[in-house]
Formats: sequence, C-alpha cells, structure tokens
Amino acid sequence: MNSAKKEDGIMLSQRQDAILREVVRIFTDTGQPVGSKTLMNELPFHVSSATIRNEMAVLEEVGYLEKTHLSSGRIPSAMGYRYYLDHLVQPTSVPQDIAQRIDDDFGKTYHQIDDIIEQSAKILSHLTSYTAITLGPESSSVLLTGFRIVPLNPHQLMAIIVTSDNNVENNIYTIDDDFDTSLIEKIVNIVNDKLVGQPLPKVIQMLHTDVPAILSEYMYSTDGLLDMMDQLFKKAGAEKYYVDGQLNLLNYANNDDLSEVQSLFSIINQSTDLRKLIDPSISDDAIKVRLGSELGSDALKNYSIITANYDVGHHGKGVIALLGPTTMHYSQLIGLLGEFRVELAKRLIDYYSRYDDS
Repeated sequence: MNSAKKEDGIMLSQRQDAILREVVRIFTDTGQPVGSKTLMNELPFHVSSATIRNEMAVLEEVGYLEKTHLSSGRIPSAMGYRYYLDHLVQPTSVPQDIAQRIDDDFGKTYHQIDDIIEQSAKILSHLTSYTAITLGPESSSVLLTGFRIVPLNPHQLMAIIVTSDNNVENNIYTIDDDFDTSLIEKIVNIVNDKLVGQPLPKVIQMLHTDVPAILSEYMYSTDGLLDMMDQLFKKAGAEKYYVDGQLNLLNYANNDDLSEVQSLFSIINQSTDLRKLIDPSISDDAIKVRLGSELGSDALKNYSIITANYDVGHHGKGVIALLGPTTMHYSQLIGLLGEFRVELAKRLIDYYSRYDDS
C-alpha cells in the first residue's frame, strides 16, 4: 500500500485514505470520536492498533483529523471532510424500496409546473429529514400565451397571464376612481397582439420599450398600468424556489443562540440568499458538496449543502439541494440526489410534452 495522492502538497497513502474514510463513516454513524481499537476491527486490512494510532497522528498533524477533549478518539476536521468528499466518497445505490417510494410520491397528474417542483422538495425532505431546496427550470424559453384583465369591482381588477408551460399567474390591483375602465379591452388587445407568443424575458423588455408608446395613444399617464403589468410578468419569469423541512434545521442549530436561529431562517427565506447558497450558476453535471466554512455565513458553520443540477432539454436546467449537518451520510445522499434528479427530470419532460405538441 505504497501508492499515494498529492493534495496541496500533502501525500496520503492508501492506508491513510482507508483510515480517513472509516473515521468519517463511523463518526457519521455514531456521532462519537473514533479510536484505534474500533478502527482495527473495521478496516479492510489487518494492521496493529499501534500502527493505526501512528497513522491517525499523521492525519491529525496534516489537519484531516482532530481530537476532542472528551476522549482519546478523533473526528474528521473540515479539511478532512473536504478531502474525503473530493477523493474518497463512494456514492451508494438507492435501495429499491426508496426508489419505489419516490415513484409513488411523484405519482399523480400535475397541472402546474410549480406543483412538480414543490412536490420534489417535499419528497426529498421527507426522505432525508433534512431541509430540501428546489429551483425550477429557467424561464428563458417560456412563452406568454395568454393575458386577460378582469374587473372585480369599481376599485379592483385582476390581471391574469398564462404561459406556455401551462402556468397561471394573477395579481389583484387597486385602481383610482379616474381610471377609464373602457380602456381595459384595448390594453388586453395590445398585449395579445404585441406580447403573446414572445419569451417572458422579451415580454418584460418590450413593456419598457414598445408598449409605452402604443399605450400613450390612449392614456395620458401609463406609469401605474405598466408597473402593474411589469410586476406580474416578472413574477411569472422569476426563479421559483421551494423549501421544505425548514424546521429540520433546528435539530442541528444552537437553540441557545437566538440570533443564529434567526439567521438560519432568514437565509432560507430570502431568494437572494438561497441563490447564493445553492449556486445555480454551476453548469456541469457533477453533484457538489460545500461545507459550512465554504458557505459564507457563521450561522451555517455546522452545516453542509449538497447540490445537483437536473436537465430538461431545451426547457433549461434547475437545481435540487439538501441542507443538513456536516455529519450527513454523504455517500447515501449523493447517490440519492443522483437518482432523484433523473426522476424529477423525467416527470418534468413528461409534463412539458403535454404542451409542446399543443
């Protein structure tokens, strides 16, 4: 066992790799520091307890293991987890009963794309008891297919849009007494003539270029109306994040530190923070794990996030993620996310196919 890897100038032998892998596995299973005697019974080769102690001392010296004050055993450090994830983790296959459960939990007809994305977060959270985050496919290829304005009463109207993926968005707006309701039909006709059939990003652009000039022929001031439509179309085109299992975060938080708990929930309830957390800009198909020290927030120092892209062809890509403690079962969860993203993509492609041909 003389072959070695080099990582930032540190040489690890196969035996040291095996010891680090087992320390991570045992600590994940038990939550207890791992000693040499325990390792001697678990390693796939036979060496003495003294040899294991020496190797563990080396791994501690280079920063991959650390001692706790509670015992003579050792636990993985953040550097040790990083090395394990980069070089040693071996994803496991999803058991048949879990695969069947995923199929059953997805198994219904969906009438909105968002319902599938939301359901995926619920399934992942329930399967793992961690916090699941899903981001729907990007909206650049989604077209505006319908627009209506419906008066509700003298002071309110509802604007409704339909998109090519069969999603429906609506907002209710309060109107001034001097709003000319006879213009509603003209406005609807203008939008349907000029904007229907266009991708949502172009619709939003045209609301600020072409449409104001046309509306100004009928209205003295169009600011309020354009703001109303702009909000609605941006809502339809916005990235859709769904989070499930938020309370699971409390299982690993320092509940005595109220500010930490507040920071945790602020992060998962703010779309900008969520975007940074799951980093949807990652374009390759690898499943990524980032540890607490890499997440840019003290509130997340004891957490890790596992992210995976899923691909639905010309409809774009989305992201699924699991947020949990640093001591997660990475081999199981990486295997699960690999299988889950395939199943999610299949469900979305089936959904899109119902509307692509129509």
